Amino acid sequence: MPHSTTQVEKPPARDADASLSHGLRQRHLSMIALGGVIGAGLFVGSGAGIAAAGPSVVIAYTLSGLLVMLVMRMLGEMSAAHPSSGSFSAHAERAIGPWAGFTAGWSFWVLLCTAVGLEGIGAAKIVTGWLPGTPEWAWVALFMVVFCVTNLAAVRNFGEFEFWFAALKVGAISLFLILGVLAIAGVLPGTDSPGTTHLTDFLPNGGEGLIVGLLASVFAYGGLETVTIAAAESEDPVRGVASAVRTAMWRIALFYIGSMAVIVTLVPWDSKEVVEKGPYVAALDHLGIPGAGQVMNVVVLVALLSAMNANVYGSSRIAHSLVERGHGPRALARVSGGVPRLAVLTSCVFGFVCVVLSHWRPDDVFPWLLNMIGAVILVVWVFIAVSQLLLRRRQERETPRQPVVRMWAFPYLTWLALAGMTAVFVLMAREADTRAQLYYTGGMTAVLAAVGYVRQRRSAGA
Repeated sequence: MPHSTTQVEKPPARDADASLSHGLRQRHLSMIALGGVIGAGLFVGSGAGIAAAGPSVVIAYTLSGLLVMLVMRMLGEMSAAHPSSGSFSAHAERAIGPWAGFTAGWSFWVLLCTAVGLEGIGAAKIVTGWLPGTPEWAWVALFMVVFCVTNLAAVRNFGEFEFWFAALKVGAISLFLILGVLAIAGVLPGTDSPGTTHLTDFLPNGGEGLIVGLLASVFAYGGLETVTIAAAESEDPVRGVASAVRTAMWRIALFYIGSMAVIVTLVPWDSKEVVEKGPYVAALDHLGIPGAGQVMNVVVLVALLSAMNANVYGSSRIAHSLVERGHGPRALARVSGGVPRLAVLTSCVFGFVCVVLSHWRPDDVFPWLLNMIGAVILVVWVFIAVSQLLLRRRQERETPRQPVVRMWAFPYLTWLALAGMTAVFVLMAREADTRAQLYYTGGMTAVLAAVGYVRQRRSAGA
């Protein structure tokens, strides 16, 4: 596509961020990176993976964690070289063409806005459990208003909220790991070490159970991309991205894989409480620590609210970057006080519409929406890998300068990551529960790609 090459080689992402404030400090970015890896998917969604895979869920989280590490390394290489609030969408546009930036960006925007609604519903369920009789929708509306106002005011407000949210999550899961290890070692007062009794049936549901656990674990890692979006509004974007990416390995290994290992060692994998109460609450209840289960429910609530806040922020910045690059209504690009306020409002309204649909059309429209976003994160990862492959080769041809963050063993691990993503797509097609998500997400991606390509051709013709 000779017409698109000149257009792609422009550095739109850097210019697009010029009107945004740079109010995030290094401590904000550091804690966003640290706490962002501890998402709602870890606390809420891991129970289904344990119920399906049993103790082998540790293998599932290890495999998916390795894939995520590679994705983060690739994204970090591009984001350190070209910081942008458009993140992978801007990188895809530079590497592949405007249609790719359009497709990756708007599909991710739909995912984030829908996730805002889902996390609001999850948080409201916890609160109504404490305050029965109060309407869920009212709590969701309250959470929406709080985070909408927070993100409308200044980016530093988002940073402060995430700083303290992340500090609480990190503190809670660190304490959980310490208590769990002490209990396993048999030195926690009032508890007996279970030894390896809960690990003997390592693959209780065979390979199929491991596959289900693997698919559940892949989607639990969603949200790690936020730090590369936020870095563009920080005082030192390159340093922030480099630091976050370089510490991603130990954070994933400790918080995800480590906590899964502690849970399946302490609690029987087939305990109903693992799914009903959540694996972390079940493990703490098993230790007999008074009130620990309710404390963990507070932590889960914080994780959901943190994810809401991060997704309102991320969706508004992705939308702003897209329209700045000519991929949407210009009104969304307006910035006031360093904040794209109309983009924030639009993202919040879309998220609340999802909540309304969950009540009004729970049997048709809402499931269709959930299926449509089911595999979006994998589509985004494919764009990241292909973009990094192309941009790294281009950079090597044009200049001998080494990237600030380098992808390991390039290009072999990039190709390995793409092979891993392909394998996940194949596994999704094999499983009845995930096949619909694959088809619906594929349909949305195809439609967006077609629209983006037509827009690109028209722009080139003009």
